[in-house]
Amino acid sequence: MDDEFYMREAMQLARKAWDAGEVPVGALVVLDGVIVGRGFNAPISRHDPSAHAEMMALRDAAQHLGNYRLPGVTLYVTLEPCAMCAGAIMHARVARVVFGAPDLKTGAAGSVLDLFAETRLNHHAEVIGGVLASECGIMLSNFFAERRQMAKLT
Repeated sequence: MDDEFYMREAMQLARKAWDAGEVPVGALVVLDGVIVGRGFNAPISRHDPSAHAEMMALRDAAQHLGNYRLPGVTLYVTLEPCAMCAGAIMHARVARVVFGAPDLKTGAAGSVLDLFAETRLNHHAEVIGGVLASECGIMLSNFFAERRQMAKLT
């Protein structure tokens, strides 16, 4: 299994977010080829500004593994992490981050700023962006187009 396989799994989680009325972002955590954490955006339904897909997947993995530190894991997420999520990723000691679409408004892995490259921070994950970027971006674009269309009808 490769990065595209796991990104497609994350996209299925993003679809769950869409179906729940949330911005369609999905994330999963993989350790030694096994998915140990899953999450999708849920800040609206949970009334929780920290309920981003990455945060949910990290929480799930930490519970599954019984540790708040997640050394050796790869986090897959359909959208470039924001600053909040990048901070949590670093605190969890995630080894590798693979994201799909760039986030030109809040991306903290190179689009707006790059926290992962900040040498003053004590943990650095390997970051790979653009895996199935087009497919991930199209899902987000379609979601927002649908929302705009629905708003016109009301």
